[in-house]
Amino acid sequence: MTNDHLSIISTELDISSRQAAAVAELLAGGATVPFISRYRKEATGSLDEVAITGIRDRLEQLEGLDKRRTAILKSLAERELLTAELQRDLDKAATLAALEDIYLPHRPKRRTRATIAREKGLEPLALWLLEEAKKPQSDVGEKDVATRGAGFVDPAKDVADMDEALAGARDIIAEIMNENQNVRGALRNLYVQDGVMTSRLVKGKEAEGSKFRDYFEWSEPVRTAPGHRVLAMRRGEKEKILRLSVGPSEERAKAILDQHYIANRGAAGAQVELAARDGYKRLLSVAMETDIRLEMKKRADEEAIGVFAENLRQLLLAPPLGPKRVLALDPGFRTGCKLVVLDRQGKLLHNDTIYPHTGGRQAEAAGPLVAELVKKFDVEAIAVGNGTAGRETETFVRGLGLPGSVAVVMVNESGASIYSASEVARAEFPDHDLTVRGAVSIGRRLTDPLAELVKIDAKSIGVGQYQHDVDQKALKRSLDDTVTSCVNAVGVDVNTASAQLLSYVSGLGPQLAGAVVSVRDENGAFENRRQLLKVPRLGPKAYEQAAGFLRIQGGKQPLDASAVHPESYPVVKKIASDLGRKVAELIGDEQALRNLDLDPYVTETIGLPTLQDIVVELGKPGRDPRDPFEVFSFAPGIDKMTDLVEGQVLPGIVTNVTNFGAFIDVGVHQDGLAHISQLADRFVRDPNEVVKVGQKVQARVLEVDIERKRISLSLKK
Repeated sequence: MTNDHLSIISTELDISSRQAAAVAELLAGGATVPFISRYRKEATGSLDEVAITGIRDRLEQLEGLDKRRTAILKSLAERELLTAELQRDLDKAATLAALEDIYLPHRPKRRTRATIAREKGLEPLALWLLEEAKKPQSDVGEKDVATRGAGFVDPAKDVADMDEALAGARDIIAEIMNENQNVRGALRNLYVQDGVMTSRLVKGKEAEGSKFRDYFEWSEPVRTAPGHRVLAMRRGEKEKILRLSVGPSEERAKAILDQHYIANRGAAGAQVELAARDGYKRLLSVAMETDIRLEMKKRADEEAIGVFAENLRQLLLAPPLGPKRVLALDPGFRTGCKLVVLDRQGKLLHNDTIYPHTGGRQAEAAGPLVAELVKKFDVEAIAVGNGTAGRETETFVRGLGLPGSVAVVMVNESGASIYSASEVARAEFPDHDLTVRGAVSIGRRLTDPLAELVKIDAKSIGVGQYQHDVDQKALKRSLDDTVTSCVNAVGVDVNTASAQLLSYVSGLGPQLAGAVVSVRDENGAFENRRQLLKVPRLGPKAYEQAAGFLRIQGGKQPLDASAVHPESYPVVKKIASDLGRKVAELIGDEQALRNLDLDPYVTETIGLPTLQDIVVELGKPGRDPRDPFEVFSFAPGIDKMTDLVEGQVLPGIVTNVTNFGAFIDVGVHQDGLAHISQLADRFVRDPNEVVKVGQKVQARVLEVDIERKRISLSLKK
């Protein structure tokens, strides 16, 4: 971290240098993004997680740029090529592209056509041609060029005649142009501003490439091409269905080269022009297209990863039913429906298999068995997976005449099979097969989606857009950030949480989370937060980062069940004493806290932002930021695509949001698409403005394509 870095970040993110420096210092000291955002507001000026994450990521980018700059300077110094001017240019380079452009002429390279020409002694001829071409007026004619070229003929150096001499000189000129940082900068800007991405069908691939039909003949400007189309076309290219090209008008590109190197159209200028045409086609256009395609890919990745992260956040923060006794069903036709009963803590009490869809005695026995289990275990809710036979199983359950107090809820089971086959599931249920584990996951998703979904690789949850095509390292980091943010926003009960859930708590990670669970299993429930310091390898720093996000219900210290950090317990005790209350009496008393003057409690370490957070938390301790749970039901009798009719208005749930619209489950085993133009009665720039994953909507059927399994929907009124 340098002052220059902080200045760049403060300008780019529109924050003060002091804020950027405070965040950088806290990050360097091992603080996490959630901890800084929640408990260090005085230091950062109340920056939120988005801003803090932005500072962290930009710091890493700038440090990476400096690392590359240092490596280049070292290489140049070792080869005795570093000059004061070159060092000054390298120090000023603000991007990796600019840095590499400056370094390009000095980079160790394989033998090129230009190096071979230099070995033949043709560089003086090339430099003479360039010098003459740059003159506003030149008296050099074709005879002069021929005479000068003939002077370099040397059979011993494999220069047989004047034409070969001029050809070698042009190779040198082409490389000089390719390595000119100003030329590359101008061309790169041209590609960005005026470049066009073009997609064409590879001959003979019509049949196998039908899913890319929209891009068989397609072109659009580089600067406006949306990320989802860029990724779609790149995938088509990878599968050898499409052929892509990116570039501006060739004439405009050549004009840039002419502007830099040709001031007259004499004989020397004509040779330089030939070199420019060759250099652009053979070197510069290839380099520029590669650069711009990588930049477009990076931009598309950022868009896709942003969409995935936002969808994941909505899914993780879906309303929980809460601690209930649940009967969960993983539906199936021929193989039956796997049934499990869970207690209010999600512990498996019973498992069985029923066959409500096979007919005969097995089907007849299914209903009485479910009714008996509901009564025996005092079941409060029934969770039905939304996969194969999901709607049919839901209809079966609703027809059993169960008490009205028993909610029947369809649950998105995406990724449940991933969990059921995982080491986590095998460790938790070593004596049960995949089907039992999958049904348990479905039931737990109903009571607490966040606690269950963290056990699954986020990429497997199915709310992404081209997630397999984007930078996997960047995707993982973004999704991990999202899961971490959600877990810490909700808070974690240290005495009931799984190791997977605890691993996302600020300051813990997998090893410390496992150690917490081991100590809990050996010694029983933690009675207060301070006992966490007895966990092996959980030192003061990890405790500082984690304590505020861990909850202990029913302990001796009532603040341990809240988001008040232990470092702030003394000030809470002081507030309670001044009000003539015990701390336990103050918690939940919003009336007593409403008009509290906080100024007397401000110290050097605790300012108004933290005090205001404390007051809010005391008023509603351990408040869950997730919305209240609402039971949702699909339209009865609409179970498959053939039941759909244009014009129908149906209840649905948003399952995925992309840049081009929202996918909506209306209960027919095939999500429909509401295109961005159909999301509202107004112009929508970003689908996330109007819809979120898990949102309940009323969707109108526009079109049903049974053959292609496509459903078009509209959310317009």
